[in-house]
Amino acid sequence: MDDSKPRGELTIKTMAVPADTNAAGDIFGGWVVSQMDFAAGIAAGQRAQGRVVTIAIDAMKFIRPVKVGDLMCVYTDIARTGRTSMSIHVEAWAQRNRYGANEKVTDAIFTFVAVNADGKPVPIPQS
Repeated sequence: MDDSKPRGELTIKTMAVPADTNAAGDIFGGWVVSQMDFAAGIAAGQRAQGRVVTIAIDAMKFIRPVKVGDLMCVYTDIARTGRTSMSIHVEAWAQRNRYGANEKVTDAIFTFVAVNADGKPVPIPQS
């Protein structure tokens, strides 16, 4: 696995701010996961051409902290598409102090199911 550059397409870029920190000044892990879920939901919704819901997050391990002033860059890559579900590989990278080096923070596989307005699974269109 190559951790020198992100895998996938840049889907979200946002700045980490003081309101998102714990007592040590690090950005909460939950904030990072939330940004990853937003990005994965965008990628999954575009692929499904409709509404999707998150059903699982697999094997997430935090590698480095995110600090106030870092840009959180989230990359997505569709890893697998089934009949109604899909797996999205998601990587979070921090661009230090908005202009500095990029460092991988974490990655995970997010699984989504395409659903209709009633929340029932629906087939994902063929690509």
